[in-house]
Amino acid sequence: MNEVVVDSSAVPGSVAKPRRERKSNAFYGYSITILALGVGWLLRDRDWITAEAGLGYWLGIVGGSMMLLLLLYPLRKRYRALKFLGAIPGWFRTHMVLGVIAPVLVLYHSNFQLGSFNSRFALFCMLLVAASGVIGRYIYAGIHRGLYGEKTSLRALQKELADSVEQSHGLAVLMPELTQRLEAVSADIQGCALRGSLSVRGSLVWTLRSYATWLQLRRTARRELKARAAESHTIAADLAKLRRTSYRYIGRYIRLVRRIAQFTLFERLFALWHILHLPLFYMMVISALVHVLAVHMY
Repeated sequence: MNEVVVDSSAVPGSVAKPRRERKSNAFYGYSITILALGVGWLLRDRDWITAEAGLGYWLGIVGGSMMLLLLLYPLRKRYRALKFLGAIPGWFRTHMVLGVIAPVLVLYHSNFQLGSFNSRFALFCMLLVAASGVIGRYIYAGIHRGLYGEKTSLRALQKELADSVEQSHGLAVLMPELTQRLEAVSADIQGCALRGSLSVRGSLVWTLRSYATWLQLRRTARRELKARAAESHTIAADLAKLRRTSYRYIGRYIRLVRRIAQFTLFERLFALWHILHLPLFYMMVISALVHVLAVHMY
């Protein structure tokens, strides 16, 4: 058998470079938040903080003020006259950060205990809004390019998939069966999406199916590389590197397929979430104001 020269053209250019796994700022933010909540819960019986005076009182004031500041993001997004306040992406970041910090401060203000009826109602509204915000963040990221990027479209995702398959043609030199499988998966998922027939059920099925497809593609790559390594000393020398590169490409390819499968579902969920989140948010603000008035008047 003729020797096959292994170079960068044998693999997709976008995956030939090693990828560094980086934990997002959100991971650290949520980790610190969970730690702070855990500490507060464990120390709640020590009565170091009281809502009526001292540090506990001012934590309530600061937390409540932050919740009022949350209103600035929807107002800035809706009214162009408020553009002097700054860019919308900046306010979106602020909205998300305050939406996490404010509930933590209010929980410390209440010392993780339930009080009167109006304070309970305000607290439960705040917790519902906070939980809704965390869920909305995940859905939002599913239809946008990153958390702070512009909204993407199904057509743009389909183009990315087509480009990815085009790049995979370099693999055909070593793994023709893998390339054929990639093209088949791409045609299947894009065909469904283009016909607009990818229902909620179809999205869920494709999401589950993508994990099995990922395993099948990895097995195909491993089998073909092993066969080629038996035929070529050059391939055998670079087998481990080629396997890692192929696996990285397959992983990114499947993540893109999963995004296409989930896009329609996430769009529908985001529309429903928006309808639910806004009333909860305004209810939280009103209940917090009523709570503050009740505390200072009686």
